[in-house]
Amino acid sequence: MTSSNSAASSSPSEPNHAEIYRSQAELYDRLISAQPSLGARIDAIRPLAGLDVIDLGAGSGRLTVPLAARAGSVLAVDLSPAMLEVAAAKLAASGARNWRTAEGSHLRIPAEDASADLVVSGWSIAYSAGAGVDQDGSALASILGEIRRVLRPGGTLVIFETMGTGFAAPNPPAFLLPYYAALEQAHGFSHACFPFDYTFSDATEAERLARFFFGDETGDKIAAAGSRIVPEYAGVWHRVYE
Repeated sequence: MTSSNSAASSSPSEPNHAEIYRSQAELYDRLISAQPSLGARIDAIRPLAGLDVIDLGAGSGRLTVPLAARAGSVLAVDLSPAMLEVAAAKLAASGARNWRTAEGSHLRIPAEDASADLVVSGWSIAYSAGAGVDQDGSALASILGEIRRVLRPGGTLVIFETMGTGFAAPNPPAFLLPYYAALEQAHGFSHACFPFDYTFSDATEAERLARFFFGDETGDKIAAAGSRIVPEYAGVWHRVYE
């Protein structure tokens, strides 16, 4: 999911996530739809009933749809119009009426000061805060500052990121470890890790979609396993801002 000011980098042999978010939103949504809903997990961190929520880097609505089913209102923010179109279609199909979408970024959230009780951001801040793009932590600090601006006193920020795809145990990418450490050590976030497997219709779809988004190394691993389940671990970080 996207909402950063810097596009995802890629080498010729790796998927270009920025291009996927721009032009292959529906296929991306098929990939993430193979994972469980996170509505109950978010609700356990901060009960959603009646809350004004911003989904930052909403993508195709992975978090927005379950949030809209429980919260008072939801604003879905993303850089990609194509992603927001898919999210809007899913939200309309759900029958929810308490939502809207808007183009924006982590550093330019289209919301007023102190207008949200909860901000969630899934698999998105990493594009601006990973090693190589944020060596001194200033980008992360700026993003958290902008999020703090839109939160009311007592507001909560919940961040989801990957803890590894295609492994039997958590195995987070090395370039994200400094970012994860900064969330906990410099910015006071609590953290938990949990299994978040993909379950596809069959092994062929598992390989095809894993290769599409994660590249050939992961695709080859999934092909060798011959399973419709792609193991995944996710991390959740959360903090209340007084």
